[in-house]
Amino acid sequence: MAAKDDKRPIVIKRIKKTAAGAHGGAWKIAYADFVTAMMAFFLLMWLLGGSTAAGDLKGIAEYFKTPFKVAMLGGKGSGDATSVIPGGGNDLSKSMGQIKNSDTVASKKTMNLKSATEELIKAEKAKELAKLKELKSKIEDAINNNAKLLQFKSQILLDITSEGLRIQIVDEQNRPMFKLGSADLEPYTKEILQEIGKTLNEVPNKVGLSGHTDAKPFAADRKGFSNWDLSADRANASRRELITGGMDEEKVVRVVGLSSAVLFDKNDPFNPINRRISIIVLNKEAAAAAQHDGGAVELDTEKGNASQLLDAPSAQPPSTP
Repeated sequence: MAAKDDKRPIVIKRIKKTAAGAHGGAWKIAYADFVTAMMAFFLLMWLLGGSTAAGDLKGIAEYFKTPFKVAMLGGKGSGDATSVIPGGGNDLSKSMGQIKNSDTVASKKTMNLKSATEELIKAEKAKELAKLKELKSKIEDAINNNAKLLQFKSQILLDITSEGLRIQIVDEQNRPMFKLGSADLEPYTKEILQEIGKTLNEVPNKVGLSGHTDAKPFAADRKGFSNWDLSADRANASRRELITGGMDEEKVVRVVGLSSAVLFDKNDPFNPINRRISIIVLNKEAAAAAQHDGGAVELDTEKGNASQLLDAPSAQPPSTP
């Protein structure tokens, strides 16, 4: 048995280790680096060729600066809108990612709304100015067609101001509107005011009145009574006469006495022309301010109540008679 066991062959197994050869992955990294380098080289040659616009250059530069930001936050690119790499434009106020389309749409809607509001304001302004000019012409025609009023034409001044149509009835040296030192109207002044009162009802505008005196101090025999009181009394007397002539009482929103604070002839404070009554047919904004005690007024553009100041110049004072 021992001899038989000695004759059995002995088998030795050897494991031969071989390299992976061409089936490994290390070459891919080297190839990727080579391709990247070639792309950068040809891109550099293209840029140096001078055929690229400034917007394209900026877009490409921005892309290589922030490719990861674009990849994380979305968008096709972050460069100039005209770039070969589509991007979000040149709005530098955006601190992250790409400009959304909704931002552009919202901006356009805001611009369109602003433009529409401006057009509405312009249309309202032109419409109101046309009405005030028409009223001015009617009052001038009424004066020219009335023999009694025509002789007082030099004392009736009409002009367009920032508040609306201003009608001023001024004193002359030998033809005052009121009796000396009182609020009693002269007969011809009543005729003028009554005729104006009829015409003012032809427009829906509100009306404001102000009384003015010259700079001569009031007589000392009436203590506590001054030009402020006199100018206020004269403005209120004029209001009553306008209503007597047919003007709706609800149209009046302001009656004030200004004494000699607002002189017509600033060079001569004692000029009789400084003694006057101002009747202002108020535009919408001025009327709203008067009804809100001079406070801020919000314009309701949705309802079309958008009015602006009329930009016509004020009339210059006539030469002293």
